[in-house]
Amino acid sequence: MIATNTAIEREVIRIISKTKEIKADRLWADRLLQDFGFDMVDVVDIILELEKSFQIIIPDEVQIDKVRDFVDAVALHALSPAE
Repeated sequence: MIATNTAIEREVIRIISKTKEIKADRLWADRLLQDFGFDMVDVVDIILELEKSFQIIIPDEVQIDKVRDFVDAVALHALSPAE
């Protein structure tokens, strides 16, 4: 199965919503994480959950400031051929 960016975005938002108990309709792609009071521990928790769910590894150097950054990181690694 090939995941589409739309499907990835929905699943990423669902995971963030579940992990941080924020309603999914508040998690617009361009919202800054600081708008939700996220700290680095929150970001790491979400990354770990995304890696587990999508069976990928998101490199430590990926800059995550917005909800869209999570979506882009997952899309890049989920749609890339395995190395």
